[in-house]
Amino acid sequence: MTRVTIQDLRAARYCLAGVRPWFRRHGLDWQAFLDGGIDVETLRSTGDALVEPVIMQAEAREAAQEMSNAEADDGR
Repeated sequence: MTRVTIQDLRAARYCLAGVRPWFRRHGLDWQAFLDGGIDVETLRSTGDALVEPVIMQAEAREAAQEMSNAEADDGR
């Protein structure tokens, strides 16, 4: 399952000063997010379309990691 991290927020060019209050408004724990990320489905359950660009970044990051791991397993 995909987890969104602070890295994904930065890659999507989201302003962290604005994201922190957004977490609070949606009842999400900012510190827990910083410590371990947040599940994609938790973000989607907010119903806010602003989460989609961040989710796309997280999915792209994970796909790149999987590709890199597969290449390493192949001895490349």
